[in-house]
Amino acid sequence: MMSTMTQTLADTRTARRVMIDSQLRTSGVNEEYVLARMLAVPREDFLPAERRAQAYIDRAVALGDAGHLASPLFYGKLLLEAAPAPDARVLVVNGGTGYLTALIAPLAGTVTEVTAAEAAALQGAGEYDLVVIDGAIEQLPEGLAAVLADDGRIVTGLVLRQVTRLASGRKVAGSVALQPLEDLGIPVLAAFAAPRRWTFA
Repeated sequence: MMSTMTQTLADTRTARRVMIDSQLRTSGVNEEYVLARMLAVPREDFLPAERRAQAYIDRAVALGDAGHLASPLFYGKLLLEAAPAPDARVLVVNGGTGYLTALIAPLAGTVTEVTAAEAAALQGAGEYDLVVIDGAIEQLPEGLAAVLADDGRIVTGLVLRQVTRLASGRKVAGSVALQPLEDLGIPVLAAFAAPRRWTFA
């Protein structure tokens, strides 16, 4: 008789295969390195026990002040766009669970993880080839852009006119301009909120 633990492992691996077939492949995410990482890393391991049943739903799982586990499609698209090189120095801005870091770590040379609050306050000079942000930002702080090496890339969610989009940018002549790629449901990171402007009713 199969043990309960073995049964559970088999069930979660099946859930990941279903996630890949029904959420990623049907949305154009077919690259083997992305699918292999999404299959290898159990999403439920990054959720509290009472939320693990939601690990493979097609939307983000909110964890209150602890952050979020974004949808499988966001992570699949993010990995696809990031395409970290084997020797890349990568900075991961953690959305609260560490799941994105687990996905990327075997693909890159070195991976450093920081919280959103730490990333928003960073000051540096060209330390990383790639910055990947687990969530959507309203603005990119100058300090975070500064840690990118020349020709370094950033892949993130971006809030534009109250819609979240996957976006990427490259550091050219010391500056980074983010280009939106496609609309996706992405949790918003409050640490990267833009200053609010006064309006008159």
